[in-house]
Amino acid sequence: MTDTGDTITVHGTVTAGFEGVRDEFAAVLAADHTEPGSQLAVYHHGRLVVDLWAGEGIAGDSLPAVYSSTKGAAHLVLALLVQDGAIDPERTVASYWPEFAAEGKGELTVRELVSHRAGLVWSDGGFGIPDLADDRVLAGRLAGQRPHWAPGTAFGYHALVIGALTGEVVRRVTGRSIQEIFEERVRAPYGLDLHLGLPEELESRYVPVRPGVATPEQAAESAANPLDLESLMAVAFGFASDPPLDVVALPNTREVRALGPASVGGVGSARGLAGMYAAAISEVDGRAPLLRPETLAEVGRVRWKGTDLVTGVADAFAFGFEASPGYYPALGEGAFGHSGAAGSQAYADPVNGVAYGYTRRRFALPGGAAPENERLSAAVSEAVAKL
Repeated sequence: MTDTGDTITVHGTVTAGFEGVRDEFAAVLAADHTEPGSQLAVYHHGRLVVDLWAGEGIAGDSLPAVYSSTKGAAHLVLALLVQDGAIDPERTVASYWPEFAAEGKGELTVRELVSHRAGLVWSDGGFGIPDLADDRVLAGRLAGQRPHWAPGTAFGYHALVIGALTGEVVRRVTGRSIQEIFEERVRAPYGLDLHLGLPEELESRYVPVRPGVATPEQAAESAANPLDLESLMAVAFGFASDPPLDVVALPNTREVRALGPASVGGVGSARGLAGMYAAAISEVDGRAPLLRPETLAEVGRVRWKGTDLVTGVADAFAFGFEASPGYYPALGEGAFGHSGAAGSQAYADPVNGVAYGYTRRRFALPGGAAPENERLSAAVSEAVAKL
């Protein structure tokens, strides 16, 4: 362990060559005075080389909420089914799920759906936390929803519903949920601490999310530029609902953790996140990679780039995953992963054999991957380059 001051102690281990990652993790903690409570795990060519944690109430096997990093698990399942030949990404969603064709959505392909091009970011009737906990409820309501833009013509982040939409395609093809297939094909075989549906017996290891602490600059910016409640951003994240969605309360609700909705309901450790991506790209414990080279190329390939109609920023999605080199330029071409609202980040870099997982218990403002991931990811890339 490494002392970083009077109150912060880093626990865990790194293998030779990754000492700089531990030092950077300690420096991040020392600089953050809002009790981040975080975990960092890194695999290199299928071997765990970084396993660190620190903060109040955090252990190496603690299970924080990972929010949208759940989408990576969900779309790994979809990639496996495409690899199996069970789902054709060029076929229309409606060919698998006929009810989806309502309101002009009949020509949208599966590939377009997972690239957030459906225009179905929310339901006119709104969703409460009990609705958001249940992917089947979300899918049933969204099937008849009129899209917010012409499907396939643009993309916008389907923050709280994309897993339910892709999950219904999976259910129509296999008769099973994304959660069930993830458990059978990914989580259980590798013993991963990443759950799409947290068992009751593991509840004691759950680490409740804490609200973020705004800096004076963030508070001033928010006051000067309040969110437009008629914007797609407000709609897609439930902020325009009455009452507005409490994003901190979402995973802190047992029903959400128990059902594990495939957009935001995952609960897991940094080891679990990194282990999932390691299994996707590397041999782990004598098991062949889950994804074959041709599938990896497809999963990491960006088909469309542009301005996200929901977030308003330039972005790109691969096959249901974020295109990670856009966030961390040192990563190899075709790296893919997904961040989460509280600050989690996880990705696979097949070119360099790296799988990365990071969690934190307190919300990183304004949302998405916590900014320290830039420093930590750079430290990992630097270490790998020197091996």
